Amino acid sequence: MEKPLTGKVALVAGATRGAGRQIAVQLGAAGATVYATGRSTRERPSEMRRPETIEETAELVTAAGGTGIAIGADHLDPEQVRAVVARIDAEQGGLDVLVNDIWGAEGLFSWDKRLWEDDLQTGLHILRLAVETHIVTSHAALPLLVRRPGGLVVEVTDGTAEYNATRYRVSFFYDLAKASVLRMAFALAEELRPLGGTAVSVTPGFLRSEVMLEHFGVTEATWRDGAAKDPHFAMSESPVYLGRGIAALAADPDKARWNGASLSSAGLAAQYGLTDADGSRPDWWRYDAEVVAAGRSGGVEGYR
Repeated sequence: MEKPLTGKVALVAGATRGAGRQIAVQLGAAGATVYATGRSTRERPSEMRRPETIEETAELVTAAGGTGIAIGADHLDPEQVRAVVARIDAEQGGLDVLVNDIWGAEGLFSWDKRLWEDDLQTGLHILRLAVETHIVTSHAALPLLVRRPGGLVVEVTDGTAEYNATRYRVSFFYDLAKASVLRMAFALAEELRPLGGTAVSVTPGFLRSEVMLEHFGVTEATWRDGAAKDPHFAMSESPVYLGRGIAALAADPDKARWNGASLSSAGLAAQYGLTDADGSRPDWWRYDAEVVAAGRSGGVEGYR
């Protein structure tokens, strides 16, 4: 099979689980060499205390047809991130794709507290995890990425710029974190344009991450059973969906036309003729606007 990213090098920061893991895997399936970084290693779990590790992600990348390389790193530590980039430079001599998918704040943000009612230190830690990590990583990696034209930076967030512009997202710190990542992609697009680089923000829809599957008490094989708990879960998507979209974007010789754009998994699927792992093409953001926000209880027909 043709592997359009053969010879390309990617760094997926925050590749331990969820969208980051499948972004790494799908880049690998397209032939890329993928450096998977994060705090959760087999020797040392992160503060999230989850079972997934970056070593598992790297193995999945290699099994998919790429070359997966795991490096444990805390992206709040500039020295650790600079060491990751120095290793990529020494081993590969360049970087073609940077994906900032670092989050790590599951279980930290509140759903029912106003700013002044929330814990300040926890809120500031969320911003460090979700925003500062992206800045630290881009600051270290972009000098390598811009060494030659054609590089791609992908900022992963929750919600498109259009959707988030008129909607309050969950709580103050969550809203600010996701909006900041959108703006970061816009700003990087301006800085990369003269150098032949491209930056975009991307969002999945209702994502069936490992954490979300556990919340609904289902597995990826039985996920449809989760609709009994929340009928809107029938519109959820696997991380494969966004991963395939980003791999297609990275392989697009005309990807610069998207510079500065806010993209979604559904939009990428429509553009590049992709489907989720089950062969469907869910469009969560349109469903949310037309069904969820409208208070309707209609099914998923016409939306996936």
